[in-house]
Amino acid sequence: MKVLMHRLLVLSLVVPLAICLSFLSCGKQEQEDTQQEGVKKIQIAVIPKGTTHEFWKTIHAGAVKASRELGVDIIWKGPQKEDDRAQQIMVVEDFINRGVDGIVLAPLDDRALCRPVQDAVRETIPVVIIDSELQGEDFVSFVATDNYKGGVIAARKLGELLGGKGEIFLIRYQEGSASTTKRENGFLDTITSEFPGVSLLVQDQHTGATTETAYQLAENLIGRFPEVEGIFCPNESSTFGTLRALQESRLAGKIKFVGFDSSPKLIQALRDGHIHGLVLQNPMRMGYLGVKQMVLHLRGQSIESRVDTGVYLATRENMDDTEMKNLLEPDFAAYLDR
Repeated sequence: MKVLMHRLLVLSLVVPLAICLSFLSCGKQEQEDTQQEGVKKIQIAVIPKGTTHEFWKTIHAGAVKASRELGVDIIWKGPQKEDDRAQQIMVVEDFINRGVDGIVLAPLDDRALCRPVQDAVRETIPVVIIDSELQGEDFVSFVATDNYKGGVIAARKLGELLGGKGEIFLIRYQEGSASTTKRENGFLDTITSEFPGVSLLVQDQHTGATTETAYQLAENLIGRFPEVEGIFCPNESSTFGTLRALQESRLAGKIKFVGFDSSPKLIQALRDGHIHGLVLQNPMRMGYLGVKQMVLHLRGQSIESRVDTGVYLATRENMDDTEMKNLLEPDFAAYLDR
């Protein structure tokens, strides 16, 4: 009987103690969870030149991939068209007012975006520049293709296709776009120095920002200069607009054509022999590293001031190689459809 009474006494003391410890444990966990939820995630604005072309969708996917791996939030916003400087400036100013932790920016104009970037830095919001250079030094890192080298690669391919002689167009994109200007300069310097037998019928005409304006310019030039034997275009919209003009003139495949960047229609044209070379960037890597550089900087780690994301040449012969296929058809949908 004494043993039974002793056991009951022990139970009467142990059970309340266990319950109490349980409540304390739960309370501590809830407090930790609350504190964890209260920790503010790093918030980074990613601002492209535009939002319609395949190139920018892939940049977006790379940025999303980095945000998931690094545990930060990104806000993707940019002008719809790649010639709307005023809209891009407004987007930058809006993010400054919202107090984001950092901005990753592909500037539409290497001069017009200088002041907004200076405003961001003044508000202690660091900026990483991607894709296209910005004048000045008000940014912590520049992540981009070696665009001049891309133009060199394009010139050598077109010169080779022409056998070192012929009459060609250098069709430019738009003034103020540092990335495409570098490509055009790399092309022009190389074609004139390495291929003296090639003459330029056109070298100072700009397509503007859309496929439609590129198509109209190319159609007009082809009509004026039927003797043209080769064409180079420095970005996706100018390449596709010119492709349309060649196809409608029934000259696709007959005129040697080297373009820049990738999209499903450009890939098909490469396969069909309507385009003879596409100079490719790595936009997935560019978007990824733009965000990663910013996160490392915000976390107090040292970063590179310039990062080269690579440049490549796709042809009908190598387009199905694994590396080239991944560049031509990056899996951006896996990151943007969720």
